[in-house]
Parts: sequence; structure tokens; C-alpha cells
Amino acid sequence: MHSFLLAMQPPAQGGEGGSIWSMVLMFGSIIAIFYFMIIRPQQKRTKEREALLESIKKGDKIITAGGMHGTVIGIEDKTVLIQIADNVKVKLERSSVSVVNKIGEMPEQK
Repeated sequence: MHSFLLAMQPPAQGGEGGSIWSMVLMFGSIIAIFYFMIIRPQQKRTKEREALLESIKKGDKIITAGGMHGTVIGIEDKTVLIQIADNVKVKLERSSVSVVNKIGEMPEQK
């Protein structure tokens, strides 16, 4: 119990003035590292994906998140109508599109 009471006492005021500033600097640097390594790149990827989904037009070949390949034959606000075979058309959400190959472009090689 005695050690607990000693731990709860406020620290002595002499010579410990810089410790709070070093702690603030440490937390500030951790926040900056998280921002530049995690948050900012994720925001960039989100903007690129939104631009990709907005650029879809008729005739583009797409691959959905489920792996379905098709050609865009109709576009609405939040949906895309694709043709996956002769006389087979499917309406999908735009958000389910994962890859868009524009007319005349070669498919991406990864």
C-alpha cells in the first residue's frame, strides 16, 4: 500500500519541466506519422476509385468484385447494366465494379 501512495504523489517540481514538452512532441510525431502513412494514402485511393467509377461509359469492359466479366451497355445513377453473354444482361451497383478497361486500351498486367 505504501508504494501505491508513493506512486500517486505528484512529481517534484525541480528539473522536470521539459518532460511534458517531450511527451507532447512524441504524441505529435506519432499523429503525424499515422496521418502521412495511413490516412492520407487511403484518402488518395478513395478519390482515385471514385474517379474510376465516375468515368465508366458504354462500351467499357469491366470486371466486378465477384469476378464477373462484361461489357457496359447502360448506365444509370448508381447502377450499371452489363452484358455478360449473348442476350444475358445484368444490372449491378457501380460500387461492385473493380476493374475498368476503356475502349481501345490493353488490360492491366499485374
